[in-house]
Amino acid sequence: MTKSELIEKLSLEYPEMTKKQVEFIVNGVFSSIKDTLKNGGKVEIRGFGSFKVRQKSAKTGRNPKTGEKVQVPAKKIPYFKPGKEIKEQLINL
Repeated sequence: MTKSELIEKLSLEYPEMTKKQVEFIVNGVFSSIKDTLKNGGKVEIRGFGSFKVRQKSAKTGRNPKTGEKVQVPAKKIPYFKPGKEIKEQLINL
């Protein structure tokens, strides 16, 4: 599902809100999650899951074309951990 599909679905579920209002709310939620992660925080949405940033250490990689060893720098990556309810729903599909 894309962000525009999410906005469309929510605007159909809540007809009292305009599509622009729904888009403003969705963008606000995503922006809040991004800002919190950027500042080193963790976002936990009960019943859904949690978002946090993980630190990947530097390592030695290999260029697949030449086989030459390459130093890969340390980096931070976003990580999502699904909540218990989501896991149970996916297992029971």
